Amino acid sequence: MKTIIYFIQKEFLQFKRDPKMFAMILVAPIIQLIFLGYAANFDVNVVHTVVYDMEKTEASRKYIESFESTGYYSFDYYVDNYDQLTKHIDNAEVIMGLVIPRGFEEKINRREPVQVQAIFDGSDGNTASIAAGYLQGITQKYSKKIVTEIRNKIGMQVIPVGSVQPETRVWYNPELKTRNFMVPGIVALLLMIITLILTSLAIVKEKEIGTLEQLIVTPIKPIQMIIGKLIPFTLLGFAAVILVITAMYIIFGIAVKGSVTFLLISSFVFILSTLGLGLFVSTISKTQQQAMMLAIFLIMMPMVFLSGFAFPIENMPQIIQAITYIIPLRYFMTIIRGIILKGIGFADLWIQLAAMFGLGVFILGLSVQRFQKRID
Repeated sequence: MKTIIYFIQKEFLQFKRDPKMFAMILVAPIIQLIFLGYAANFDVNVVHTVVYDMEKTEASRKYIESFESTGYYSFDYYVDNYDQLTKHIDNAEVIMGLVIPRGFEEKINRREPVQVQAIFDGSDGNTASIAAGYLQGITQKYSKKIVTEIRNKIGMQVIPVGSVQPETRVWYNPELKTRNFMVPGIVALLLMIITLILTSLAIVKEKEIGTLEQLIVTPIKPIQMIIGKLIPFTLLGFAAVILVITAMYIIFGIAVKGSVTFLLISSFVFILSTLGLGLFVSTISKTQQQAMMLAIFLIMMPMVFLSGFAFPIENMPQIIQAITYIIPLRYFMTIIRGIILKGIGFADLWIQLAAMFGLGVFILGLSVQRFQKRID
């Protein structure tokens, strides 16, 4: 046990001599949280629009004003033909083109159906679909207002009938901000980056400078060296989690609704797999550059894409969904979002925790075995 303690002390002394490492561990995660937290936002607050109003009457102006009054639409350009409208969309200057045809007011007065045209830049499907939803809601409200005004003019009384009125209640994220959903996932990503990349780089660095060979010829056992290597990175991972969660609350106002203790326990279980993957990368890399590239392209990017961080797993093909079950980050994303946003605990998340624990033990065990063989 003393040997392991001395080895841990040696690792922290080595960190102390490398100020850049401490900056990467303590400062970089907060900076990344700030940048990613503000950048990872899929909300559509302003729909930039070009208008081709063939009518230019009081009715068409009121229809346009119904969009502006919502605060979501910004009418940046008014054009006189389709070519100009198309040019603004092609140049990505607007998201939507609104075309009001001739006879708009006349058909309304004759109580005939009126058609308007909306052209969307579908290169960003998410933004286009949200803008289309705004458009449908505003148009329905405007149409209902017209019907009510006509009925009032002719003195038609509407006899109320039984109806069902849905009442929408949004739980866990009442403001429907994507940032509240993305930021907890960013915390998980930062924990993975710190423990995975730093573990692999630190071990490969010792290979490059020759200190690993010197440790091999000492009486220290391989398992003692592995434990002494992994414990410091585990502690640094915990420190990073606490720092990032604190910054998340201070900067974005997102508090942990559930148990912080359970969050830390889940983080430790997740760290088992990331440390194991870091060990694995160190066994197949000869230089720090190789370790960095392998960690990013072989492990991190597939884990990010298949974890549900940004893309819903339910929308992926069945074969890809099956592959996600071997991704530890998938389970940790569910756990950390459940704890932070929903306030749920072990009773609801024990299946994800057990699956993540099994994967972590398996990955770490195989990596330790391979690392010992490389030492031998």
